[in-house]
Amino acid sequence: MPSLAAARHPASWTLRAKLVASMVALFLLVSIGTGALIVFATSSYLSRQLDNELTQTATRVDDFGRLGRRPGGDDGDDDGPHAALPGGGGSVLRLVVTDGVVATDRGREINWVPVGATTRTLTTQQIAHIESLDIGPRPSTVAFGGDIGSFRMVGYTSATTTSYTGLPVSAITDTTRQLIGLVSAGTLLGLVFVGTGGTFLVRRNLEPLRRVAGTARRVSQLSLESGEVALAERVPRADTDPNTEVGQVGLALNGMLDNVDGAFRARQRSETQVRQFVADASHELRTPLASIRGYAELSRKEKDPVPPTVTHALGRIESESLRMQGLVEDLLLLARLDAGRPLDTHPVDLSMLTIDAVSDARAASPDHIWALDLPEEPIEVPGDRARLHQVIANLLANARSHTPAGTRVTASVRRGSATEPERNDVVTIAVSDNGPGIPEQLQPIVFERFTRGDEARNRATGSSGLGLSIVAAVTSAHGGRVGVRSRPGETTMLIELPAS
Repeated sequence: MPSLAAARHPASWTLRAKLVASMVALFLLVSIGTGALIVFATSSYLSRQLDNELTQTATRVDDFGRLGRRPGGDDGDDDGPHAALPGGGGSVLRLVVTDGVVATDRGREINWVPVGATTRTLTTQQIAHIESLDIGPRPSTVAFGGDIGSFRMVGYTSATTTSYTGLPVSAITDTTRQLIGLVSAGTLLGLVFVGTGGTFLVRRNLEPLRRVAGTARRVSQLSLESGEVALAERVPRADTDPNTEVGQVGLALNGMLDNVDGAFRARQRSETQVRQFVADASHELRTPLASIRGYAELSRKEKDPVPPTVTHALGRIESESLRMQGLVEDLLLLARLDAGRPLDTHPVDLSMLTIDAVSDARAASPDHIWALDLPEEPIEVPGDRARLHQVIANLLANARSHTPAGTRVTASVRRGSATEPERNDVVTIAVSDNGPGIPEQLQPIVFERFTRGDEARNRATGSSGLGLSIVAAVTSAHGGRVGVRSRPGETTMLIELPAS
């Protein structure tokens, strides 16, 4: 039977519950219709039989002449309580009225009605009720109420005399009642059987669909956003029969998984080639950049006079080589992190690391207001000190680069998550500023590579768009996560790291 949890809105029912409910409803509808038809047909048949018997009994009684004697009389020619009526008619109601008065036979009124094993005479009110109904040769039902019950009656009139004959309908009523009870009991038993058996059969027949859904669910739980993806999950061969509906779904799902697996493999090959190219190019560029910088520095130290324009050009070459060297180092770091290079793991004092990073930022941009919000006790996390310092420094540099002078920047370290402060297994680093904020359309991609907000935020210096992506990559390598909350006048970059 469907579970109680499924007894909500039908739209939220499971397919199994809908199928079982449909079977039960159909069985109930058929059972009620069939039972009603049987009860109605049986009752009609018994009513016709009773009417035929009533007509024949009335004819025999009237033809019998003197059989108006009361059953069970003491006449000498009576053989017993039912001998007065043909065919054992002691259960026959008999009433003869002449000129509005109950007729008599040998001094006895022809007025009796059977009640169980005894007989009783009709009262004046009951006789008046019969006469008011204008009963004729066509059988009519007369309800007397009480312990007398109802009778099917006919009446034959000749001159001033009307002869009424009736047979009780209690037998039909009892039979119909018993039949209704049997049909109801059969329907209830059938409901239990259909519900139990239907649930078993539906569950058994839907088992392949459940296995297909299980395969799809396991695939949906795989991490597919990055890295090498192996879609080994497939619908079992037993559930891929093209001659069944579930098999067709299984075949379609397997085909889709094959297609997706091929696409992921192609993506992985492409990403691997790009990462390898970036790593190789970054590595190879380090040497010529170091040479360019060295020759520029060496040329500036020449004793022979150098024209001012050449000196300026050499200074620019040295400056841009430093900038390009930093960009190459960032690309090489990202390539190594993408390749899954392990980081050093030692206890790192985040409080001291944040103090050092804020001190460097204050020296680099004295026009900003730098503040610290640290707990009294030092907070340590396992990780790579140099990389975590780079994370905090990049966050501070991002705030410095994209906010005007005079902006207040606050770096804080706290135990607990930004959404769950009571947690002790997480440490949160936050860098907040009261600058112009990050546009809403950039917030979902602010940690992606080469994302730049030049059009929306004031930039005091150039930006490669790799600072925050390095923050995200290093945080992910430490098993943490990044986040951002921003609106005009308040921007907060969040870094959550596991405490142990």
